[in-house]
Amino acid sequence: MPARVAPEALARARGDAREGLDWLGRPPEVRASILYLVIRVVARAILLGLFRFRIRAEGREHLPAGGYLLVGAAHRGWMDPFLVLHALPREPRAWFLGSAPSTFTSRTREWFVRRVGGLLPVWRGGVRIDGHVASARAVLDRGGVFVQMPEGTVSGPAGRIGPFRSGWALIALRTRAAIVPFAMAGTEELYFGRRLASLVLPPTTVEELLGVDGVLPPVSEGSRDELDRAHAMTDALAERLGPVVAELYPWTVDPPGHPRRFRRRLTWLLLRPGRLDR
Repeated sequence: MPARVAPEALARARGDAREGLDWLGRPPEVRASILYLVIRVVARAILLGLFRFRIRAEGREHLPAGGYLLVGAAHRGWMDPFLVLHALPREPRAWFLGSAPSTFTSRTREWFVRRVGGLLPVWRGGVRIDGHVASARAVLDRGGVFVQMPEGTVSGPAGRIGPFRSGWALIALRTRAAIVPFAMAGTEELYFGRRLASLVLPPTTVEELLGVDGVLPPVSEGSRDELDRAHAMTDALAERLGPVVAELYPWTVDPPGHPRRFRRRLTWLLLRPGRLDR
């Protein structure tokens, strides 16, 4: 397989590596447009009909009405956003803080993603959090759903979570929105008829993750105290999601002799090619 290209190198080659709202150029919509609804129907027909993916989605009763952060793991492939959208209602719309290098594999695809909406891209991998906080607030203030994958990569062990980054927690600390943990399994390898599973966990808060009664007093943004809180929240969320992912995973595993038609093609359908064994 060709070597991976660093996001910084891709950004330099483009000469245009805007992120978040600066790239989108408009307020993030929370109402479902006709184009979005059509694409949603077509995507479901392809994924569930043509590819015959079997998705078990549970816990929808835990979803708030809107204006919350959804934090999902384990992030293992291009199907993860579709699992999220499959579990969520059509409205309010979900907006993903997602990797630009993985998504913008062509200018045409970038134009299409901007036109449809739903992605607020990241190029530089968390050098500054302020722009991503602004993106989250723009979505949350309109009653939308702001989705993050704290592992930050699709590489990792099957059936287990990888190391979590703390950017999501900084966004949660500064927005104080409700936090909805979301567990996924089965997307690390795709083929016709693959079983996939997801579970929405009950919402939680900054205070609950930190084990604090009452309202947490504010600290200075960018301070060591804020970073310590973000790391503690990240550890607490990983402790919640890890066992759930491990519990979901066995249902998604087919026996060794099960046919895995178009395995390589489907696994990397919407990603830059890499190693199947991660």
